[in-house]
Amino acid sequence: MDETEVQNRRRDSEEQATESRAHILGLPYLDTRSFEQQIPLVEGLLDKEEMHKNFIIPLQRGNGEEHYQFLITSQTPRSLISRMRQEYEDNGERVDFFLISNSAYKVFILRYDPPQQVHYDDIRISSKGDSDTITSVSRTLDSVSTEKVFDFLIDQADKLGASDIHIENLRNEIRIRMRVDGILHPVANLNRDRYRVIMGELSSRAGVSSAATTPQSGHIQKDVFKDGVSHLLNIRVETIPTLYGQDAVLRLFNFDESLLNLDLLGLSKDERREINEVISHPRGLVLMVGPTGSGKSTTLYSMINALNTTDRKIITLEDPIEYGITGVAQIPINTTEGQNFADGLRSVLRLDPDVVMVGEIRDADTARTAIQASITGHLVLSSFHANSTSAAFSRMIDLIGTNPIFASSIRLVIAQRLVRKLSSSKQPYAPDEATKDYLNKVLKDVPRDLLESHGINPENYTLYKAVPAGSDDPFGYKGRTVIMEQLIVSDEIQAFIKGDVADIDTKTIEKTAKKLGMLTLEQKGIISALKGDTTLEEVSRVI
Repeated sequence: MDETEVQNRRRDSEEQATESRAHILGLPYLDTRSFEQQIPLVEGLLDKEEMHKNFIIPLQRGNGEEHYQFLITSQTPRSLISRMRQEYEDNGERVDFFLISNSAYKVFILRYDPPQQVHYDDIRISSKGDSDTITSVSRTLDSVSTEKVFDFLIDQADKLGASDIHIENLRNEIRIRMRVDGILHPVANLNRDRYRVIMGELSSRAGVSSAATTPQSGHIQKDVFKDGVSHLLNIRVETIPTLYGQDAVLRLFNFDESLLNLDLLGLSKDERREINEVISHPRGLVLMVGPTGSGKSTTLYSMINALNTTDRKIITLEDPIEYGITGVAQIPINTTEGQNFADGLRSVLRLDPDVVMVGEIRDADTARTAIQASITGHLVLSSFHANSTSAAFSRMIDLIGTNPIFASSIRLVIAQRLVRKLSSSKQPYAPDEATKDYLNKVLKDVPRDLLESHGINPENYTLYKAVPAGSDDPFGYKGRTVIMEQLIVSDEIQAFIKGDVADIDTKTIEKTAKKLGMLTLEQKGIISALKGDTTLEEVSRVI
């Protein structure tokens, strides 16, 4: 039963009770549902204060042959009804009173006296050392009404493009921080009395307990209106008990399938061609590697969206499901309650899928099952924790040992990071000699024609610095872009995985891949900095 049906049943029950009450009081009963939103309001007969105080609504004003009609509730003072009857009769006028339900009264009083729309200042992100902005935002949040503060936080985080909201209990206050473009920024310090309100909303909406003594996970979906357009936010909630109360992190996922598109990731033509070539094959294993928050999930979902056609059966196993994709069978795997990816994967392979996405390979059992699936007619996509593409091979071999089947199944490994993009206020500058030497050292294996195709002159490097440009651009960065390292598994790389070559380490694999044309994360990052997309400092911070 949906919420609308529940509300209708409650109203039916209330109207029946009101009708019975009217018979007892000897008053005519009136069911107003058919006209309560359309009938014209009667102005000037009663003031709003009197309507609120006495629970009475004017329905019709006397005019010529017409008479006066008022709507009352069981809370309307009987002395008021008697006095009004007498006053109207003394003037030779007719007056009638009809008993209505409390719900009907609320509808009418909101039409006569609608609540004022309060417009709060938008949350702003403070720059380093800017305590005035934090103080101002704190005052704003403290002024937001109790029932609106939680929704206001989420709406503002979405407006800022934040990926996370951190609600942290300190000794004397609640600290709110938001992660914008990968950087965690202090937003506000709230009074301790707001803790109960925020945790109460989390408890009811996300299904977590404010009194729990263990970590919890929950989920919220919320419609958010931005620039007159509504979109759905998926919000993942994680709470953990601390010394002063439950700390919470809310991860925001914009539920917009149109954004899950390989064309929006800023890939070069060669990168896109390599991905298309691999995922168009009916079998094989594709691994996405990188730390938490590097955009692995978005890239995997974008691949799934590219493969999502009517002639393919696609199944995903996720913990938790971050985006819902039309036409894809998505299965939640709750690892906190004993479920695991390996058992789930074995189950879904019986459903004859063409493509399977495993949220993450965390153990040897899942790894072996995914590898087996990838050589038996399935394309398997998954994420895996490693710092680089070459490190992924070493980590996988540590997990499952030297495995010839792995060597024949793995087709593509992608490592990626997200770096902040420079805004239009950026300023160019010439690097010093030490920086030039560093750039030349990193880029020495990169073909000159590739650098020139990006507008980079190896004899005259230009870098860019971030320049803040006011409250709308306090850091000189706007949004993030992908830095991606793609390793196509060739015969030479397969030889390392099979164990055909002795004494192999991560550096040896990377060196071989670079000879075959792979650009490393560091090289891609520096190219991005020289193109003016980001700064060298940002590349160093992330990579």
